[in-house]
Amino acid sequence: MPTTKSQKDKKAAQQEPGVDVQLAIEHGLSEEEYARIQEILGRTPSFTELGIFSVMWSEHCSYKSSIKVLKTLPRSGGRLMVSAGEENAGLVDIGEGMAVAFKIESHNHPSAVEPYQGAATGVGGIMRDIFTMGARPIASLNSLHFGDLGDPHNRFLLDHVVKGIADYGNCLGIPTVGGEVVISDAYAGNPLVNAMSVGVVRHDRVARAVAKGPGNPVYIVGSKTGRDGIHGATFASEELSEESESRKSNVQVGDPFTEKLLLEATLELARRSFLVGVQDMGAAGITCSCSEMAAKGQAGIRLNLDRVPLRESGMIPYEIMLSESQERMLVVVQKGFEQELKEIFERWELDCTPFGEVTDTGNLEVFYQRRKVADIPCHELVLGGGAPQYTMPAEKPAYLEQVKPLDIESLPEPKNYNRTLLRLLSRPNIAHKGFVFEQYDSTIRTNTMLGPGADAAIIRVKGTHKALSLCTDGNGRFTYLDPNTGGKIAVAEAARNVVCTGARPVAITNCLNFGNPQDPEIYYQFKEAVTGMGEACRHFNTPVTGGNVSFYNENPNGAVYPTPVIGMLGIIEDLNHVTTPGFKNEGDFIVVLGSINGELGGSEYLEMEHGLVAGTPPAINLETEMHVQGTCLGAIREGLVRSAHDISDGGMAVCLVESLLAAPEGLGAEIHITRRMRDDEMLFGESQSTIIISVPEENLLPLQRIAMDDQVPCITIGRVTDSNRLQINDLIDLTRAKLHTAYMESIGMIMQV
Repeated sequence: MPTTKSQKDKKAAQQEPGVDVQLAIEHGLSEEEYARIQEILGRTPSFTELGIFSVMWSEHCSYKSSIKVLKTLPRSGGRLMVSAGEENAGLVDIGEGMAVAFKIESHNHPSAVEPYQGAATGVGGIMRDIFTMGARPIASLNSLHFGDLGDPHNRFLLDHVVKGIADYGNCLGIPTVGGEVVISDAYAGNPLVNAMSVGVVRHDRVARAVAKGPGNPVYIVGSKTGRDGIHGATFASEELSEESESRKSNVQVGDPFTEKLLLEATLELARRSFLVGVQDMGAAGITCSCSEMAAKGQAGIRLNLDRVPLRESGMIPYEIMLSESQERMLVVVQKGFEQELKEIFERWELDCTPFGEVTDTGNLEVFYQRRKVADIPCHELVLGGGAPQYTMPAEKPAYLEQVKPLDIESLPEPKNYNRTLLRLLSRPNIAHKGFVFEQYDSTIRTNTMLGPGADAAIIRVKGTHKALSLCTDGNGRFTYLDPNTGGKIAVAEAARNVVCTGARPVAITNCLNFGNPQDPEIYYQFKEAVTGMGEACRHFNTPVTGGNVSFYNENPNGAVYPTPVIGMLGIIEDLNHVTTPGFKNEGDFIVVLGSINGELGGSEYLEMEHGLVAGTPPAINLETEMHVQGTCLGAIREGLVRSAHDISDGGMAVCLVESLLAAPEGLGAEIHITRRMRDDEMLFGESQSTIIISVPEENLLPLQRIAMDDQVPCITIGRVTDSNRLQINDLIDLTRAKLHTAYMESIGMIMQV
């Protein structure tokens, strides 16, 4: 009988300290990396050391294929209080002695093989990144991408991912307030599950992820350690395959009730002066938190694994160090305050066990049953230290030349625009996502002023007159057609969305979802998208606080669309400026800020009507975008605007429908617009830098003056009526009832099949 990998692992464990290059390759390391490990140690690594290097040098932890490109992004400045990657999450000053911690991360591969737990633990992990900063989480968002819902397996994935997010967030008591759901064949078998969390902290209560002070005790707090999640970081650094379904042990299991206790205990600890540092045991578990905290403090850590509370018998050092069991933290406190620390965690009925101490050796030293099973320089393990950094080859994909040509004039226009609009509203990418977000508690903690379904969510900052505007945005189809432009549009649309709520964009976090970085064409997509993102961030002065790169998003049929997801933070300085997308009053004028260019390349309409993902994405001029956003925000602050909503998926027609369906019952809209383009281009082109607002008649002239000063086109296209229907020229004439059925009920009907 052939020897299995698990049998090889057990044999290697019994033979510590030696392993061979073949076992290293099976752990995801290259021959060159294994040789480098031997050079660092001056010997052959032990089995435990091999495991430690394999997770810390995995793509998921080391960013070895992406860090050189990520460094080109603007990673400091503006309102940032820490540079990108410096702490567990980004930290942005919002004034009055307060800061916002926020971050987005992926849990794609775990969600593909175990959707409920994969999504749930994605939420739990990103929450811990926030409260380890000393920040109380106040909101959760997500960005979800699935394959065609005509496939029962894709419906299963969506259903269970949403349940996982809902159950964990609802039990934890943190509102899920926004996000996006995208449906495309490109994500079949490899869904994207990106989770974002946002918290608020006083400047004087910010906690750091650092270990320093020789002799200071090191604690593991929270849940006990089991075998779940072992090599989860490595699992996230390889392509999905038919074998992936059998690797559910790589997926962590979450317990939101324990997380709630851990949250409260950690926030209490963050207020104590004796805290040195705290970090979540996320990817790579004990290994990652110890090596990263010690490296940051230019210190070492000595661990005794015999003291780690275990929930399974017979665990070996390799398993204990690599376990990704959830709801655990690493805590370092000043020596002499052990009892005070213990009292906090006993009060919250959580384990709090000393199992090591800070040293001055600079090494991660691991002992088990009086044997030293690992001794590695911490610096050599971590991103920014000795972890590998590669310059990957990039080559312009051949497919780009094939998809760019698009002869619109050769395509027939719809014969019935009413029917076409109703079909478009029924598309899962366009339709109302109530089936998803109505499973989330979006109002708990009573801070939510605007929840799911709007351009961005709005969360009140208690004790101030401020609010936060939050959204996630990305368009993989645009990035597929032009990676650089797609990167720019992702940032620009996210900024535009928070502006429509009355907020000024201040910073982003990002989750970059791509295929195999060893494929030069995939890496070209990545580099170009990041370049476009960086250019847009510099224009909008929205530095990158950090985030996540998720590579190897491929199924046996190929890679997902290159999908950069942007989590945007905006600040509303005065609650009176909060603006929503729904029309408000009969007689208000409907005005377009910017230009309707009618570009159909990469549009939802083009794929629906003609089966094409082709052409070039809508053109975006970042200077023009800034002026349009400035005009909209200026008009809102002057009190001129009653509603604001940007043109995006589905074009102008869908934008108008969404503003109408968010309006009081009985209202309608009548649009008369002069056109120099085809009707389908005007109605369904996804023009960038375009916002539709409504204003009272007396505010029209002041609005036009602001737009003129900013050199922004400002065109009145219609009025809000009492007709209870949408009329656009002689093309569209539909009752709100028909629009409501198509838009509001479609996804629920699909999911009931």
